[in-house]
Amino acid sequence: MDMDIISLPIEFDKEKIDGRFRLVNIAAQRAKELALGAEPKIQSRAKKITTLAIQEVVANKVDFLTGEEAAKAIEQTKKLAFRKLLEERKKELDAEERSELEKDLSVFMQEKEESITADELFDSEE
Repeated sequence: MDMDIISLPIEFDKEKIDGRFRLVNIAAQRAKELALGAEPKIQSRAKKITTLAIQEVVANKVDFLTGEEAAKAIEQTKKLAFRKLLEERKKELDAEERSELEKDLSVFMQEKEESITADELFDSEE
C-alpha cells in the first residue's frame, strides 16, 4: 500500500522553516502555483499536487519570504496591482473617448457631405 506523505512525520529544515504552520502555508501557496500549471521543481511519484508541494518545500526548492521582507513584497505587489488597474481603466477611458470622438467625427462628416450635396444642388440650379 502506497502511503501518502501527509500521514508520515515530516522532517524539514528548522533553521529555514520555523514550524509546521509555516510549512503548511508555504506548501499551500506552492500547491496553488502547481494547480495553475507551474512546473514541478523536483522529480516525484506524488499523485497529489499538495503532496508534491510539501515535498518541494521540504527539499528546500521553494523560495519564500517572511517577516518584514514579506510585508514589503506584499505592499509592492499591491502597488503594482493598483498601477495595472489604473492603466487598464485609462485604456478603457481612452477607448470610450475614441469611440465618442469617432461618433462625433462620423456625424460631422455626414453633415459635411449633406452640406456639400446641398451646395452642389443649388449650384447646379443656377
